Amino acid sequence: MKTVGVVGCGLMGSGIAQVSAQAGFTTWVREVDKPALDKGLGRIRKFLEDGVAKGKLTADVKDETLGRIKGTTELQDLATCDLVIEAVLENLDAKRQVFSTLDRIVPASTVLASNTSSLSITEIAATASRPERVLGLHFFNPVPLMKLVEVIRALPTSDAAFEQARGFVEKLGKTAVVAQDTPGFVVNRLLVPYLLDAARIYESGVASKEDIDNGMKLGCGYPMGPLTLLDFVGLDTTLSIANIMFEEFKLPQYAAPPLLKRMVLAGYLGRKSGRGFYDYSKS
Repeated sequence: MKTVGVVGCGLMGSGIAQVSAQAGFTTWVREVDKPALDKGLGRIRKFLEDGVAKGKLTADVKDETLGRIKGTTELQDLATCDLVIEAVLENLDAKRQVFSTLDRIVPASTVLASNTSSLSITEIAATASRPERVLGLHFFNPVPLMKLVEVIRALPTSDAAFEQARGFVEKLGKTAVVAQDTPGFVVNRLLVPYLLDAARIYESGVASKEDIDNGMKLGCGYPMGPLTLLDFVGLDTTLSIANIMFEEFKLPQYAAPPLLKRMVLAGYLGRKSGRGFYDYSKS
């Protein structure tokens, strides 16, 4: 495997492109238009420049990494890739459209992976003529810092495609956790009920948001409190994942509390909107 493609240069896609290029792979990253592409590439450059300023990497590594990244607005430019990772919106129709197009462009040997955090890989792969080459590679935010990648096998995923994907994860210097194709996989299956419970406790008035967060940080050793983490992940993202998991399992722990729904409707999405459980407008 020498060339990697990433579809989407948002927060996740830009991080995936960065770690791929930093590991030595020629990396094509595609966005829908030039402004979105420039923003994503700028995010990569800034992250690397900050790393140089903090002494975490050399200027040569930064320059070599940026030199391996090729930006494009055309999916056709990913035709030479050995692995393509989709990192678009967490929407089944959007992902299936990307996979359907990629299926017609890339060679039969190319592995197609989705960075979905909750959707069924088997459903995403349904539009592909070679579903045995499709699997999930779920990275965590921020991608350059988080050491975990969930590798998800769909029912049709071949052993060869799976081993190629796991080898890629290891080349990145990350740890692979293997999961079967079920909503939420491992991490979100455990994490989402915890986050929803924290929102329920706050909604019911048991404690302040600060005390809830401090309770879990200082009492359980978590690096970040659940309400702060909700703001970091995005309340809309968490709501979407919860809805997908509730639809699949019909269990109360996956049902989103009313407060979370109202906050999303109000546009309180967390850090990215400037306000969630906490106010970030002045930070």
